[in-house]
Amino acid sequence: MKIKYIYQQIISHLSVIIVAFLILSLLFSHYIKGLVYENKANELISYGHNILSDLTYSPDEFAVLNNYKQVLDGRKIFYGIFDENQRLIYPSGIRIIIKDREWNKIRAGTTIIANEDQRFDQEGNTVVIVPYIQNNQFAGAILLRSPISGSREMINEINKYLFYTVILALIISVLLSWLLSTFHVKRIKRIQEATSTVAGGDYSVQIPSSNFDEIGELAEDFNSMVKKINHSMEEIDSLENRRRQFMADVSHELRTPLTTIRGVIDGIRNNMIPEVEKEKGINLVSKETNRLIRLVNENLDYEKIRSNQVKIIKEDIQLSEFLEIIKDQLEFLAEEKQDEILLEVADDVFVQADYDRLTQILINITKNSIQFTEKGSIWLRGYMDHDQTIIEIEDTGIGIDPSEIKNIWRRFYKADLSRTTNPYGEFGLGLSIVQQLVSLHQGEINVESTKNHGTKFTITLPYRTKQHK
Repeated sequence: MKIKYIYQQIISHLSVIIVAFLILSLLFSHYIKGLVYENKANELISYGHNILSDLTYSPDEFAVLNNYKQVLDGRKIFYGIFDENQRLIYPSGIRIIIKDREWNKIRAGTTIIANEDQRFDQEGNTVVIVPYIQNNQFAGAILLRSPISGSREMINEINKYLFYTVILALIISVLLSWLLSTFHVKRIKRIQEATSTVAGGDYSVQIPSSNFDEIGELAEDFNSMVKKINHSMEEIDSLENRRRQFMADVSHELRTPLTTIRGVIDGIRNNMIPEVEKEKGINLVSKETNRLIRLVNENLDYEKIRSNQVKIIKEDIQLSEFLEIIKDQLEFLAEEKQDEILLEVADDVFVQADYDRLTQILINITKNSIQFTEKGSIWLRGYMDHDQTIIEIEDTGIGIDPSEIKNIWRRFYKADLSRTTNPYGEFGLGLSIVQQLVSLHQGEINVESTKNHGTKFTITLPYRTKQHK
C-alpha cells in the first residue's frame, strides 16, 4: 500500500506528540494527586500537633477537645485521642481500630499517614496518626481523618483542564505538522520534478539550495551533479565532434597514401613507369607506408597508455647527453625548416625517468616545435630545482592562441586544422600521449604561448636521491 510522504510525516509527528503527551499527562496527574494528598496530610498533622500542644498546657482538657471538635467538624475532619494502652478515650461511644503494626510504629515515635484508607467507609479517607509524647514519655496518640472526596474533585478538575490542554495542543500540533510537512514535501517535489527533467535530457535545470538542512544540501548536491552531467555531455559532444573530424582526417590521410601506393604499384605492374622513375616510385611507396604505420602506432600507443599497459622503469639519466641525442635525431628535420636547435643544460643535471618514454615525450614536443617554427630557434633546456628536474622546450614559432591552449591535450585535437598532411603528429595524438606519459612519471607538463611569439613547454619530473628511494 502506497502512503504519501506528507501523511507519513504527519502520522509520525502525531505519534510522537501523542505518546509524549500521554506520558507527561500521567506523570503530571500522578504528581498533582500526590501533592494534594501530601497537603491534606500536612494539614491533618498540623491540627494534630496543635491539639496535643493545647492538651499539654491547658487545665481543662475536655474543653479544648470540644472546641477543636466544633472547628474540625465544620471542615469534615474527625479526630480521636488514644491513651498509651491503645484505648480510645475521646470521643466515647465509637470504635476505631489501629492495627498493631501501626501502633508499634507510633510507640517508636513515627507518624502514620494513610491515603485512601477505607477503615471508616467505602469512599476512602486520608488518615493521620500522630504520637502523643508528654514529658518525654509516650502518652498515647491522636488520629485524624478527612474524606478524600474533596481532594478527588480537585484532582478530577485538574485532569479535566489537563485533558482540554492536551486536545488544544494536539490541534495546534496537527496544524504545525501539516504546514511543516507541506513545506518539506514541496521542496522534495521540486527535486523530484527536476530529476524527471534531467531524465528527459534537459541538463540546464537548477533548484533553490541552502545549507539550512539535509534537503537543502541534497538540492545543492543535485545542482552540482547536474552541472557535472552538463559538463560531461559537453565533453561527450566535443569528443564526438573531434572523433568525426578525426575519422574524416584519417580517411583523408589513408586515402592519399593508399591512392599513391596503388598508383605506383599499378604503374609498375603495367610497365607504365619508366625504369628511371621506378626507384623514385618505390621510395614514394615506402614513404607513404611509413605514414600509415605512424598512424597505427600513435593510436596503439595512446590506447596502451590509457589502459595502463605501459610500465615505467625509471633510471638516472644525464640530461645533457640525452638532449644531445634528441638534437642529433631531429637535426635534419630542423634543417628542412631552416631552424636551429640550441641546448642549455649543465653536465651535472640528471633526470629520473624511463629512457624510451622520455625519448618519446621530447621527440613529440620537439617535432611539434619544428613543425610550427620556420627560420627560427628551438631551445632544449634542463636544470634541477631541489628535488625535481625541469625540462623546457621553447621555440620562436607561430605560437598558440590562449583560448586554444587548454584544448591541445585532447585526443584528436589539432591546433592548425589546415595542416592535415604534415608528417609529424599529424593525427592529433602526439600531445595527448605526451601528457599521459608525463603523468605516469608523477610529473607535470605546462605550456605557455603567445600567438606569433612562440611556445614554451615545461616538464617537471620528481628526482629522489638514493636515500629517499
